Amino acid sequence: MSKHVFLTGPPGIGKTTLIRKVTQALKSTGVPIDGFYTEEVREDGRRTGFDVVALSGKRGPLSRVSSDSSTSRRECRVGQYIVDVVSFEQLVLPLLRNVNLGSDAEKKICVIDEIGKMELFSQSFIQAVRQMLTGSGTVILGTIPIPKGKPLDLVEEIRSRKDVKVFNRYSWGRGNGECLPENNTVSWCLGCAHSKAIVCVWSPQGRKQSTGKQHLAFQGSF
Repeated sequence: MSKHVFLTGPPGIGKTTLIRKVTQALKSTGVPIDGFYTEEVREDGRRTGFDVVALSGKRGPLSRVSSDSSTSRRECRVGQYIVDVVSFEQLVLPLLRNVNLGSDAEKKICVIDEIGKMELFSQSFIQAVRQMLTGSGTVILGTIPIPKGKPLDLVEEIRSRKDVKVFNRYSWGRGNGECLPENNTVSWCLGCAHSKAIVCVWSPQGRKQSTGKQHLAFQGSF
């Protein structure tokens, strides 16, 4: 039985948008939830970097475009972006630690968007995620990149775990039992019923298309 849920797919496909919809739905039902998501930073219509945004609204820089093509040994770089590991850790690590401090009797959902190349420059972040994966008190709702180039160790660990359900963008909406939204045409939310987590899917008109057993995405005790 899967406990943690991750979305994967190409950049720009709508993973963060879906994560934010789920977060809003969970908050409205009173489910304990915390974590962060990643948001583009744009200037004059051009993407200049990414920010990390806590669910509380607090934000900090994750990366910015570098104007210098030379690479310092101390720089953490992904393509044209220089990653601000210190800023990332200052915002994210306290969130993850606070979630892990909860008792098993009061289980929480932790949003981690995402676990990618930029975030994985932080060894402390890697350790915190591994601790959360193996602990009993937290359910992770996160995003991971699609396999490309050199494998990312933590991402591959997540994919291979028996208690993790990964929804791939390429399977969404293809009638294979994984009934998840196609782009932004539908919204979905994670709800709690009878102490189990279920996935519900809505059409653009707000009509519920499916819930429960026939399209059950995962189960996890809360």
